[in-house]
Amino acid sequence: MKGPQVARRPSPATVAAERLRAALEGRGVAADVHAGDGVALVSVWVDVVVWCEFGPDGWRYRWWTGRISPGTGRYVYTGCRADAVETAARRVADRYAEARRTHPLSPVVAERLASLPSPHSTASREH
Repeated sequence: MKGPQVARRPSPATVAAERLRAALEGRGVAADVHAGDGVALVSVWVDVVVWCEFGPDGWRYRWWTGRISPGTGRYVYTGCRADAVETAARRVADRYAEARRTHPLSPVVAERLASLPSPHSTASREH
């Protein structure tokens, strides 16, 4: 016989990721949270993934800027402290907008989405 299920508290990384996801949602940007092993990821778009991790100055958000250093050939990352969630949301939303311009939906996905009824149309509502 199994014992009672104990609810586990979400990790600080998951809490930070969910705060960022909610702040992004408030800006009209959909995102998913994936958590495990003390790190959580907020998946926003192609090349826009935010790590929620513990760094030298505490919990932080970190993501790729979309640039590669000409001197080293390495990806250039940026970030901010997790307690600055609105600042992070604004900056990630800006990066998302840039990524949408440079990585639009594939033609197959765009065609499929166009064929779906709008969630706001009256035709898709049941009477």
